[in-house]
Amino acid sequence: MAIEQIKMPQLGESVTEGTISNWLVSIGDKVNKYEPLAEVTTDKVNAEIPSSFSGIIKELIAEEGQTLAVGEIICTIEVEEDEPKKVEVDKLAANKSISSNSEPSSHDKDDSNKKRYSPAVLRIAQEHEINLDLVNGTGAGGRITRKDLMNFIESGAIEEQQNRKPVIEQPSNQAIELPKTQTPRIHQGDIEIPVTAVRKTIAANMVRSKHEAPHAWMMIEVDVTNLVEYRNKVKNEFKKKEGYNLTFFPFFLKAVAKALKEFPQINSMWAGDKIIQRNEINISIAVATDDSLFVPVIKAVDEKTIKGIARDITELAAKVRSGKISIEDMQGGTFTVNNTGSFGSVQSMGIINHPQAAILQVETIVKRPVVINGMIAIRDMVNLCLSLDHRVLDGVICGRFLARVKEILESTSDENTSIY
Repeated sequence: MAIEQIKMPQLGESVTEGTISNWLVSIGDKVNKYEPLAEVTTDKVNAEIPSSFSGIIKELIAEEGQTLAVGEIICTIEVEEDEPKKVEVDKLAANKSISSNSEPSSHDKDDSNKKRYSPAVLRIAQEHEINLDLVNGTGAGGRITRKDLMNFIESGAIEEQQNRKPVIEQPSNQAIELPKTQTPRIHQGDIEIPVTAVRKTIAANMVRSKHEAPHAWMMIEVDVTNLVEYRNKVKNEFKKKEGYNLTFFPFFLKAVAKALKEFPQINSMWAGDKIIQRNEINISIAVATDDSLFVPVIKAVDEKTIKGIARDITELAAKVRSGKISIEDMQGGTFTVNNTGSFGSVQSMGIINHPQAAILQVETIVKRPVVINGMIAIRDMVNLCLSLDHRVLDGVICGRFLARVKEILESTSDENTSIY
């Protein structure tokens, strides 16, 4: 017998630590190689840590909610010497169980973790309306893994399930294993809501950004009447041809990328004793789910057409909402553009996406009376709000940057702007 260590992996570029949000195994559990051991939350992405060995869980060193640096030990596994043969047998048995989607004949089957569902499993089950009672779990203690659900979906069992039981049985809070604490009441009807690991990570990142980066804020008003007319003119034909929507957001991202090319100082980050000016223009965008916020990255925006940017936005948003977003999709951002206008906001102050130097909020386009050449006209107007790290950037350069974005947007029309 040998004791092997499992350490906190580096789950993304510039990621230095991770938080154990949920253990998927317990001491004494038998695990196979590559089987998920724990769910981890970082400032980039949520992920599962797979086992590097097959064996018995000896010790869980890290506790749920604990944050560890990359390389720190999270648990130990007791590995048997004849491991390779046993791993293959276990894998064959697991595959047979998955493909048949039927209960094993052994009366000693451990189902102690059958009702312990990870957030990823719950999300997939809800999206596909899967009754989890009908899915065989191949994880430790009969726990249902993401792979089990993917096999269940691919087997066509969902349609059979819906025909047999049209009403979906939702997992209970007890099955999710929320913290079992009493709910303090200050006044009648008031409750305290437990803070999830995802929300803790978001909070920690926001505090870090506000604590480390001295935020300054600027706003500029832009007349996008011509842009609105152009987009409305081509949107139906574009949807029919390409199969996805052409929103206003790709036009804004293209304008920002052009301005970043001309003002590379904005595309920078603070690095202690130096400022790093990034060569690539990779724009982070915010995509929200019901309970989480993800910031996927569109790479090389300055090299893409408006159609290409629109496609990337559509694909990344679909990945987030289907739970298929990867670590690679979240890496490499150099500047953030947040489409706050989609919520009806007209003015907001964004918190900088650490370690970037600035974030731009694109607000709602609204029709307002504007004085032009001494006459009042109804125009489509939008506010662009920039939060900047004053260690890296000053008002002069940021003002010039915003003025250039304004110039590009106000000159956008069907006469001089190509979708392709």
